[in-house]
Amino acid sequence: MKRRALLTGAAAALAAPAIGAAAKTLKFVPQSPLASLDPVWTSAMTTRNVGFMIYDVLFGRDEHMNPKPQMLAGYTIEDDGKRWVMTLRPNLWWHDGEKVLARDCVASLNRWRQRDPGGATLSARLDSLDATDDRTIVLRLKKPFPALPTLLSKFQTAAVMVPQRIAQGTDPYKQMTETIGSGPFRFLSNEYVIGSHAAMIPFDKYVPRDEPASFTSGGHRVMVDRVEWKMIPDPATAANALLTGEVDWLEMPMPDLLPMLKKSPNIVLGRLDDYGFISQLRPNHLNAPTSNAAFRRAMMAAIDQREVMDGVMGGDPEGTLVPMGYLATGKPEVDKAGIEALTKRKSVAEIKEMVSKSGYKGEKLVLLHTSDQPFYNAATLVVADALTKVGIDIDDQVMDWGTVLQRRGSKAPLDKGGWSLFVSVTPVPEYRDPLLGSLLRGNGQDAWIGWPDSPRIEAAYNTWLDTAEEAEKTRLEREIQIAAFDSVPFVPLGRYMPRAAWSKGITAPLKGPAPVFWNVSKG
Repeated sequence: MKRRALLTGAAAALAAPAIGAAAKTLKFVPQSPLASLDPVWTSAMTTRNVGFMIYDVLFGRDEHMNPKPQMLAGYTIEDDGKRWVMTLRPNLWWHDGEKVLARDCVASLNRWRQRDPGGATLSARLDSLDATDDRTIVLRLKKPFPALPTLLSKFQTAAVMVPQRIAQGTDPYKQMTETIGSGPFRFLSNEYVIGSHAAMIPFDKYVPRDEPASFTSGGHRVMVDRVEWKMIPDPATAANALLTGEVDWLEMPMPDLLPMLKKSPNIVLGRLDDYGFISQLRPNHLNAPTSNAAFRRAMMAAIDQREVMDGVMGGDPEGTLVPMGYLATGKPEVDKAGIEALTKRKSVAEIKEMVSKSGYKGEKLVLLHTSDQPFYNAATLVVADALTKVGIDIDDQVMDWGTVLQRRGSKAPLDKGGWSLFVSVTPVPEYRDPLLGSLLRGNGQDAWIGWPDSPRIEAAYNTWLDTAEEAEKTRLEREIQIAAFDSVPFVPLGRYMPRAAWSKGITAPLKGPAPVFWNVSKG
């Protein structure tokens, strides 16, 4: 399968504005164009990644996925686990020069809680959230919630902090119009060209924590004068830019380009993310026919995970894992539960019968097909072909990722601009247990985009949250996995772990499920 096509003007993406040139400029090529700067409005990974540069969080995570205080000097737990008192560090500043105050953080958490399923989990257990003085945040809970630091350290969608006026003045379902955080990098709004160029410089008032950096936790020390994101849609053009020294770091070079990059003595290939992604096909549970669980099960039967992963990672087969279910707990009794839905392959005739018995009447499905994210594009091509072969009428609408982000939030019917399916990915660490697995939730209109309604999943999830006994938690995790194979909140397409590539002219970036730009220097 050919996954690369020359795009007219792709090389033009290498051209950067001449504004603010610096001696040590780190030039980075993200996996897909940066289409939004609000990591609460969207879970898009490029937005999340740039968000960690600009914004800060109350709790970060180390590379082993353990939550650590980040904006906090510390916290105490009182009243048998139902009262959390969090104290901000004294040296936090917004990029507009104002002091970071506890009321800013309360407003930010309130906006995030309205948008993210993890925030909804917190809201269901929250009695009150207050700023009792300029540095103190107090959460009063209805019941103990020991997983709170893990929840607040989630990185998709991250609970980033912004000034109170922005958090309170921006509808959670609309994008922030100002890009002001308190993180180690300040965003240069005057240079931003959507889908082409973005630039950040060190924030001179940022004070790193006095401890080693590890993923999004610890001391974030900026060691370059400037970071530029160069959006280069064509993978071959991006690889050549790394070879010629025009850029310093490719987030995810296409696997079939790795042999060429490996030959260069000036380039390092490495797997910075040891966890990887679950590739997933998200159905719209509001619009027929994807609102029908029997039809979703038929779609799942039609798709071969190995074929999808070969399309996505054909040049790097060691970077894939199939079969892949809904959870990645490391417990075989959980992760393999119900897996026969993927491993017992059916004939085309048998799948067509499943499609027919589901009540499908030949309705057209609107597939949002991302063209400018090569990994998504490759998976979508395989999915469209597999579904067409079993008699499903696919309206394959090709568009850029930014348009997908806009379209997928619509709950409109298909004849009013709605949608049926789209391919994206979800980070594996968020599915080590059910807590942060937003795409697994079945809470209907309050669920993440796609809006699945599964009382069985929700009952097991809520019981799991309040269970301390490990054997019972494992039983409930198994129940969630089996229930997911029955209701199909999304179709898992396999797991892949792409490599990164960077110039020997920069120090090795830190490991973690997202690229981070602190503690990276350039010679």
